[in-house]
Amino acid sequence: MINNFKILLFLFGIFLLGSNEAKAQNNRMVQSKSYNLLLKNLLKHDVPEISIDNLNKIKNTVLLLDARETAEFNISHLKNAKSVGYKDFNMDELKNTDKHQPIVVYCSVGYRSEKITEKLMNAGFTNVQNLYGGIFEWKNKKLDVYDADGITNNIHPYNNTWGLWLKNGNKVYKTSELSNQKK
Repeated sequence: MINNFKILLFLFGIFLLGSNEAKAQNNRMVQSKSYNLLLKNLLKHDVPEISIDNLNKIKNTVLLLDARETAEFNISHLKNAKSVGYKDFNMDELKNTDKHQPIVVYCSVGYRSEKITEKLMNAGFTNVQNLYGGIFEWKNKKLDVYDADGITNNIHPYNNTWGLWLKNGNKVYKTSELSNQKK
């Protein structure tokens, strides 16, 4: 009787773990199976991640940090995001930021932002998450992005290779392309 109870308890525990892992995987899902596979293998998943849908629900209550370069940010970004860059990321830019404030870091797909999220966690920030799928998946879900003039359909796809994962929006590689569009 005790052995049967132990077996039942063990199986129930495995079921719960599997269920929690399935929930975690679902939170990391993006629309495209091939894009999801790329992200699964590209990212280390060693920092907390947030899905596009979950961020969209709380976007006005978190500090959004854009880990892309300035040229990418200027073409478009999430509303009220702060550009912190990747290559030139400087922790001093956040010296007056509460270390317990909810923060979501994003980039094009989540790779650069994962690295910045890790740096923030190592610096003592306790409530920071990486946006799974990045601004590409945000735009793929037809959510708004902004430039200096307001809502835009433009997205910087980083380069031709990474741009394959951006299915929605106008791909703009250089700011000079923007001036040509406005003529």
